[in-house]
Amino acid sequence: MPTTMSKISSGINELDKLIDSLYVGDNVVWEVEAGTSSELFTRHFIVQSFSENQDIIYVSFNKSPHSIFQQIGEIPSKENFILLDCFTSGKGKNDKAFLKFYEKNASDHVIKVDRPDDINHFTSIFNSIEYGNNAGKRYIFDSLTGMQDLWGDENSTYKFFTYMCPRLYDLGTVAYWILEKEAHSRVFKANLRHVTQVVLDLYIRKDKLFMKSLKLEGRPSREAFKPHQYEIDEKRNISVSSAKREYFIDIGPRIKETRTRIGMSQKELADRVDLTPSFISQLESNQISPSLSSFMQICDALNVNPTAILGEKKTDERWSIRRERVLSNMIFNENGLKGFNILKDGAMSGSLFVLEPYTQTGKVIPEKGKRLVYVLKGAITVAINGKEEKLSPGDSLYLKDETASLWKNEGGDKAELLSLCF
Repeated sequence: MPTTMSKISSGINELDKLIDSLYVGDNVVWEVEAGTSSELFTRHFIVQSFSENQDIIYVSFNKSPHSIFQQIGEIPSKENFILLDCFTSGKGKNDKAFLKFYEKNASDHVIKVDRPDDINHFTSIFNSIEYGNNAGKRYIFDSLTGMQDLWGDENSTYKFFTYMCPRLYDLGTVAYWILEKEAHSRVFKANLRHVTQVVLDLYIRKDKLFMKSLKLEGRPSREAFKPHQYEIDEKRNISVSSAKREYFIDIGPRIKETRTRIGMSQKELADRVDLTPSFISQLESNQISPSLSSFMQICDALNVNPTAILGEKKTDERWSIRRERVLSNMIFNENGLKGFNILKDGAMSGSLFVLEPYTQTGKVIPEKGKRLVYVLKGAITVAINGKEEKLSPGDSLYLKDETASLWKNEGGDKAELLSLCF
């Protein structure tokens, strides 16, 4: 087990106490839901590293350099910071708006990767930076999801992760890897958990922010595997505390009770839901919690209503639709536009659409017929019949037979749209 001298602070004292700090060699995968402000955990880690005069290499697939510097704030010494920009020529498509950054901010410490969709080209540039600096620096990979979007499939992203993860471990560093969990398969996430040292889960329940550990290699304490609530103040500081009982349910023992009552073994259940017996064992002992999709599959395999496990009344489900349930029902993910099913009841249907920052797409929202599209978050530009309309939060589109040929998000935040089809 690592010694005390090999511990590194995350920049958040309460998080350090909860997970027994970070260890030299840790690859930390953050599985995050939309709206959990994962970028602030990254920012605290960067600020802490600067205070210790440690080098940071920031690999960005999801945000422009301008957005990243806004997020981080003042950099005490650019000698300690290298930004590998895979966004501008990737999702940014070399748009003039993003290229202007290099006209005003020419620097050896911001490197634009011209062909980020070429894994070999990207790896070559990354390795040249790695070898050109001392070991022990710290790394931020801002989006495994962005890598997947650019490289085309989970297999390519997983191969890069399994290639890089042990290398960074041997270099004696700490690396953050951010993953939007609703955009990846259960198998992909399970494979990453097997390889990495630390997995932290950020999610929302009842409009509250929570975190818990899914893996903590070398730590004896099990407290971090329980849900903990975190709050963000006006100065963007993060505080972490134990979750109140009302926000979570010990579903593990209830699943075990149901499984044993019908005479099913852990292996049989694992085979039916495409998980491992080890996962089922940890789940039943409350060491880990299932994703919503895994939980629903387990209930189906046990032939039990989910409300019987959760202890909730059926009437709650008739009118309450939680955000986490919506985000588990992805219907497509193309060209920076994600679609999630909210409900479908006869001729009435509702969907949530999320347009990534600084992206545009000609993807047509799939519903047919009369549609009301309401902007929940962010600012977008929509082109309809050759005419562009700029929409802000609270604005709406009422479409009858019209279809939009362009959806554009020119801001630094995700745009969220509610679409209702009648």
